[in-house]
Amino acid sequence: MGTRSDVEEFIASVENPKRRADAEALLELMKRVTGEEPELWGSIIGFGRYHYKYESGREGDAPKVGFSPRKPAITLYVMPGLAGYEDLLSRLGPHTTGKSCVYIKDLEAIDPEVVEELITRAVAHIDELYGG
Repeated sequence: MGTRSDVEEFIASVENPKRRADAEALLELMKRVTGEEPELWGSIIGFGRYHYKYESGREGDAPKVGFSPRKPAITLYVMPGLAGYEDLLSRLGPHTTGKSCVYIKDLEAIDPEVVEELITRAVAHIDELYGG
């Protein structure tokens, strides 16, 4: 996986200045909330790691939580999926979702305390599911 300097280079390469500033803010927030150093997992900046193994026998490692400063939106990765997080998402602010993703176009438009709680709960959920 990538190093801290890889993460910094990745964020510095984000062309849109607003998206880059949002990524820098989210980097510091996730570092503080998780207590983990960031790692680059391809184009995802991840925090913490866990080992999964499916009934099919497929297994691997993944970050507990992460984000990516994509062109259309910042993508938050909530690895256990978003089922059970409806209470937080209803208070987050403007966003859209996928199965395990929260898409945010403007970090300043969302509630940072809700983001912190989302990250905290997601990490605890992964630790509960996979041992942490």
